[in-house]
Amino acid sequence: MTRRIGVTALASSLAAACSPLSMFATLTPKDAARAPTRGAAYGPGARQRLDVFAPPNASGAEPVAIFFYGGSWDSGRRGDYAWAGRALAAQGFLTLVPDYRLYPQVRFPDFLDDCAMAVRWTADNAAGLGGDPRRIVLIGHSAGAYNAAMLALDPRYLKAAGVEPRVIRGLAGLSGPYDFLPLDGPITQRTFGEAKDLEATQPTRFASASAPPAFLATGDADTTVRPRNTRKLAAALRGVGVTVEERYYPGLNHADTVLALSRPFRARTPLLSEMTAFLKASVA
Repeated sequence: MTRRIGVTALASSLAAACSPLSMFATLTPKDAARAPTRGAAYGPGARQRLDVFAPPNASGAEPVAIFFYGGSWDSGRRGDYAWAGRALAAQGFLTLVPDYRLYPQVRFPDFLDDCAMAVRWTADNAAGLGGDPRRIVLIGHSAGAYNAAMLALDPRYLKAAGVEPRVIRGLAGLSGPYDFLPLDGPITQRTFGEAKDLEATQPTRFASASAPPAFLATGDADTTVRPRNTRKLAAALRGVGVTVEERYYPGLNHADTVLALSRPFRARTPLLSEMTAFLKASVA
């Protein structure tokens, strides 16, 4: 019990400090999952790589989840989120965790192009890994939730990568920035400030009846990405007839919503079980 409390406190402090969570990834208990593929190249660049995690007892073509981590579009690495990939695989999803290029190497929309390429690799290879390429869901936290939302809502990115957008059967966004104009902070200014059409950088701009069902969650104590982002995207999608499950978890801050996928944090909130139940219904 003492060790578990120590790991939890350490993980919380690392996440709050925007650490890469390497120590947490090393120390936290892991879910049972297979890892049939590590470091698969979905593009020619050093950051265009992904890892795959499979359910331990797969039976047929499983639904597929792609998890995009956050990090203000300037940090993050897939190895620090293997625990998240394993958590989702243990829930019955063939799960892929890709890296993508970051600032200052790239700015909007290049990281979205990378994420779309990762989806293309998934669609091409999922069947050989035990997944169903016709039943893909996108999951993301923070900047990763933005990436997932943009791919799910603006079909241009997937189409440019050669992917039929309708294979995306569900979206789960955790603590995502979806409506952040004007660009009034250094992170958004440097990442999106050179965009010719700033409106086209906003997920809320692309809410349409063709969007997949969405699970949108945040913590009511999040002061990094305010819950109003979740409210606005949920309202925009619901307004055009899209099924939306909207969750505001009491006492959770910005990092807590992704840490809730890990074994030490699940007792605090039903986020993982509620999210995966929603996504399973979306791909049924």
